[in-house]
Order: sequence, then structure tokens, then C-alpha cells
Amino acid sequence: MANEETKNEQMQEGIQVVAFKLLNEEYGVSILNVQEIRNLTDITRVPFAQGYIKGVINLRGSVLPVIDLKKRLGLADAPYTDDTRIVTVTIGDLHVGMLVDAVTEVLTINSKPVDPKKAINGKEITKYLSGIGNVDGRLIIMLNLQEILELPKDNK
Repeated sequence: MANEETKNEQMQEGIQVVAFKLLNEEYGVSILNVQEIRNLTDITRVPFAQGYIKGVINLRGSVLPVIDLKKRLGLADAPYTDDTRIVTVTIGDLHVGMLVDAVTEVLTINSKPVDPKKAINGKEITKYLSGIGNVDGRLIIMLNLQEILELPKDNK
């Protein structure tokens, strides 16, 4: 019961997300998973890696894999711009960089996100989505990092 009260308090306070653009849509991930936001730097390709893995970068002496989030979600490719960023996220012990078109802001979503299966009629891409939030009429598509990074369900 205490766990339900904590969830209700969090919903009343809202969840903070880092919002970013991919093409013309706004996406978001929990601020608790974001380690940092970096400018685009040289990315070293990795032979025989999956198509959505762009390569690796050197992050303060450690190797950080970088994924192209548009390719991972099956979106159209677009050229990099001065606004392109690498959002470094952490889930458990895993650190990964995600290429995004632009980081817009940190938002607080006060209402419960809509289930993406209801919004998109259960298409395959919904496994990568955890919900759709509404902030002052703006729709923020919340990403399921666990699925995007292909982590087992018990690794949080």
C-alpha cells in the first residue's frame, strides 16, 4: 500500500523528462536515466555492429557506444546539424549515447502518460514506447530505454 501511495505522489508531482526532437516529433526519457548531453563529436565506426549502432566515442577515458535513435526506431534518416546532440543515458551498469536531432528542454509531465498501444493500434514500434505524455497541449512520446537497448526485463 505504501508503494501505491508513493506512485500517486509521483503522479501528482509529475515526472521530469528530457525532451528531444527526432525529425518533427518530440520524444522524452526520464531525467533519472540521463547522465549528460554532449555536442556531436567524432564517432568511431565498429565493424559488424548492428545497423543502428553508429559506433563508439571516447568519454573521459572510457569507450561509450552510440546508437542512432532514428535508425533504431525505424524513422527516416536526416543529416546532422549544429543542433544534433548525443544524450548519454544510464540503465543499471550500462552507459549508452543516443544520437538525437536536438534537445529541447526538461519538462514535467503531471498527468499519467497514455498507453502507446491505444494510441498507435498495437504496431511493432510500440515496444520501444512507454507512453505518450501531454504538457500544455504538446505531445511527448516517452521511450522505453529497456527495449531500445535490448536489455532483459529484470535489469533495471
